[in-house]
Amino acid sequence: MFGFLKDKFDNLKNAVSNTTRTLVDSVLSNVDESDEQYSEFALDDIEDTLISADLGVNYAAELVDNLRAKKNAKPSELKNYLKEEFKKTLSEAGSTDLNYKDSELNIYFITGVNGAGKTTLIAKMAYRFKQEGKKVLIAAGDTFRAAAEEQLNIWSERAGADIVRRDKADPASVVYEAIEKARKEAYDVILIDTAGRLQNKFNLMEELKKIKKVVDKQAPEALRESILVIDANTGQNGLQQAKVFSEAVDLTSVALTKLDGSAKGAIILAIAKEMKLPVKLIGIGEKMEDLKAFDPEDFISALFEA
Repeated sequence: MFGFLKDKFDNLKNAVSNTTRTLVDSVLSNVDESDEQYSEFALDDIEDTLISADLGVNYAAELVDNLRAKKNAKPSELKNYLKEEFKKTLSEAGSTDLNYKDSELNIYFITGVNGAGKTTLIAKMAYRFKQEGKKVLIAAGDTFRAAAEEQLNIWSERAGADIVRRDKADPASVVYEAIEKARKEAYDVILIDTAGRLQNKFNLMEELKKIKKVVDKQAPEALRESILVIDANTGQNGLQQAKVFSEAVDLTSVALTKLDGSAKGAIILAIAKEMKLPVKLIGIGEKMEDLKAFDPEDFISALFEA
């Protein structure tokens, strides 16, 4: 479901234009399309460029090794080769459709480091669900950062969603209360906010595990997605974040924020390749309407045509 995000968006090309320059344009500039075959020098340059564009060392090496192994591979076909490989990578990561079931409670567990854009993502998701006529409840699970809770409270009011908030309380107890409230009052959606203080990784992971246990015990059938929010500007750090949060919760997908203006959108491909996690939501602006469903075909087209 989540059909309201399936609208075509004209500004995707603008959002990925910087990534196009750092990834596609830079790679293609390493070859002369009139050459009959790749030189070792050109292949090395292609690999270096792919790495610097945040595809990661292993993925970049694999793409170039495949070129080396291809008989009669021509530089003039490099663009199509990359396009098809990127499509394959995104496809193998799984469906990009956000899971949702009508006439049931739907819980979305939102994680990510502080500053990644969790709060605004939750607000935008709440707004979109409200636009669809859904009854939405936000569980403010980042209870020890007063500014985070206050900001979430403001955003929830703007979105027209309800909120369960208990300053300084145990985050798991807030989530428990939200589930109880949602069941009694027939909510369609719960959006769970969580802390993201990586400076104390052990405590954070234990806190997330505790919240997840509450959800698994109280409403296991209602958990639709465990979404990791990543700031597109973090590049390869986003991949490290995915590994860290995977230790605590069973991640199902990624939401990439601040894609507009970022030159590091290729992290979508790196995460899909290494973690087998699909990106399902992308943020391409400040407005409530600027949260979009991620469409692999549109993304690849925009990446190579922007």
